[in-house]
Amino acid sequence: MNLCEIPFKQRSSAFEADWKNPFWQSIEPVSIDFAHPASSAHLPKTQVKAAYNEHSIHILFRVQDQYIRALATETHGPVYKDSCVEFFFAPNPQTPDSYFNLEINCCGTLLAQHHTGPRKNSRYLDIRDCQKIQVAGSLNRPIHREITEPLTWTLEIALPFEILTPYAPFEKPAPGVIWRANFYKCADESSHPHWLMWSPVITETPDFHRPDYFGRIEFL
Repeated sequence: MNLCEIPFKQRSSAFEADWKNPFWQSIEPVSIDFAHPASSAHLPKTQVKAAYNEHSIHILFRVQDQYIRALATETHGPVYKDSCVEFFFAPNPQTPDSYFNLEINCCGTLLAQHHTGPRKNSRYLDIRDCQKIQVAGSLNRPIHREITEPLTWTLEIALPFEILTPYAPFEKPAPGVIWRANFYKCADESSHPHWLMWSPVITETPDFHRPDYFGRIEFL
């Protein structure tokens, strides 16, 4: 996956998770479409667009979903049980097993951690750092009663590089820089659970904490 650079002055439109925003139209989406065999028959079409500037990475998800729930409302809550999208990334080629995970349910609740290896020395990001991550979505309230009819939702995040510094050294994005990463879609405790991946993770049970299966993203 290639991430194109956003000149900062161009990111002046509203931060509103709008898939049709002219800003995003020139960026090709990639699909999160490899399903773990444990998934139900419901495999929502999930796409992601990504770009960056000198301050942050911007990621926009679109999910053509059904059986939608969103119960977690507190930062670092169990958002993976809900209708959720995720970005896992290893930003330092010198330490490929050191990675961050950002998990955001469809109503915008965030879980963020750093690990020195697969589920090793796991550390939640400080709440004050999480508050610097911008999140916007088309669904902005908890969903206690599952939405069973088809519904397309979007979610946009802007991750500032400055918040990564206290947790691990990283290579700041610039043309030619390579990170390892994966994008996921899950809903562990919906009536139709599923585990979808951009870069396939081949494990007996669903396990997203596998940096050895991360794909390659290149900053242009």
